Amino acid sequence: MWLIQFAILGLVAGALARLLHPGRDPMNWLWTMLLGMGGAVVGGWIGGFLGFNVDEGVARWASAVVGALLLLAVYHMATTRRTPEGRVATNDDYKRAVFNDLSHGPNG
Repeated sequence: MWLIQFAILGLVAGALARLLHPGRDPMNWLWTMLLGMGGAVVGGWIGGFLGFNVDEGVARWASAVVGALLLLAVYHMATTRRTPEGRVATNDDYKRAVFNDLSHGPNG
């Protein structure tokens, strides 16, 4: 029974984290649930390390959502595309790259 409760906690916490985190998160419900479950583990570990009792009530939900937000932020930092100068690539950077390739013609 605890596994079903943990899965429901993960699904709700993952959905709340995706709603609170800005940006596009292309995930289905299974990945959202796994994000929330991982967030519950990470948030519970951090909360316990800081001395909070995250075993029941609102503290459990809050730690799960905060942990999922942390995992989502780490995921976005790891997968964000960067320009050669080291800054985050924007739509204008992609357009510039495409038009530069097209302007060289088929032979490069």
